[in-house]
Amino acid sequence: MYHIALKMLLGDKSKYVMLVGGLTFAALLMTQQCGVFFGLLSWTTSHMRNMRASIWVVDPKVEQINEIKPMRDTDVNRVRSVTGVAYAVPLYTGVIQARINDGSFKPVEMIGIDSETLIGRPPVILSGRLEDLRLPNTVMIDELAVQRLSAGHAHKLGIGDTFEINDREARIIGICKTDRHFFGYPYVFTTYDEALQFAPKTRKMLSIVLAEPSPGFTAAQAARAIERETLLKAYTESEFNAATVKWFFANTGIPASFGTTIILGFIVGIAIAGQTFYSFVLENLRHLAALKAMGASNGLLSRMLMLQALTVGMIGYGLGVGLTTLFGLAVLKTGQPPFLLPYQLPLFTFVVIVLICIFAAMLGIRKIYKLEPAVVFRG
Repeated sequence: MYHIALKMLLGDKSKYVMLVGGLTFAALLMTQQCGVFFGLLSWTTSHMRNMRASIWVVDPKVEQINEIKPMRDTDVNRVRSVTGVAYAVPLYTGVIQARINDGSFKPVEMIGIDSETLIGRPPVILSGRLEDLRLPNTVMIDELAVQRLSAGHAHKLGIGDTFEINDREARIIGICKTDRHFFGYPYVFTTYDEALQFAPKTRKMLSIVLAEPSPGFTAAQAARAIERETLLKAYTESEFNAATVKWFFANTGIPASFGTTIILGFIVGIAIAGQTFYSFVLENLRHLAALKAMGASNGLLSRMLMLQALTVGMIGYGLGVGLTTLFGLAVLKTGQPPFLLPYQLPLFTFVVIVLICIFAAMLGIRKIYKLEPAVVFRG
């Protein structure tokens, strides 16, 4: 009987294509938009992956990683003196204009790391030696900076080339790979002391204190001790990540915009699958009545309809997620738009598509239970 159900489904090619197409579009829209949304959220916390640390100490008014309120340099020693802190180092971060060879200016995100420990270093170094940052006027730039700052040069910038930051020459000693900045700025790494020379002077220059807990202390315990003893705000990595994502949910329209599109995909799937499958059941009502007249129970006919709905659902799901994966592979090569496909996302789409299929099948099953077998004998 299940074989007959599949033959009925595949026999009506127009309805079959419409059902698969509608569910493919719904799966594609929900998965692709969620992937872009998660990718965008991952950009908001790229600082944390590019300057890794267990504890981030900032001004008490700072709510997320992309906003900075400068602190006093003496705050580093205050954090170091807290019980439970193994070490603490200063970090500078700020957007500075870089002047390139053709005379134009490009904003860059300058990161000044501790010159002794080099904590806050970029995650992947593609060429050059990080230790060379201890030489005067040196910087390590990421791949995006190579692309942006090479304008006006006959070749791409590399080790030994120079450009200007705030009227000071910056010599490149290495190329690194970083996660994309939320605002699209390239990263330029140097030491903390050099960053203070490159950056415009202000009364306070310390952006963040990076710290690690002592053996026997967790990052959360050390962070709470820092807050008690210094009155500064200390985040663990997971706390800062959650606070940043929460801030973007509360203060931007990005989640609402993507959420609307994702809900639209769900509604489109419900509308197309429900209407088309119900129409398919109505057109095959005489065949179903004949099966019922021959002794097929309501339960058996219901399972046949469920099999038909889930079959088109799984095909549509596979095509939709497959197209999303191809989209992701294409955009990851260029870096834009942002895209992230955690394993939970295809599972979420799978559950939603199954729910849509069950809803569509229930419309037909309701009709089956009201179906009189005698309808097959009517003209």
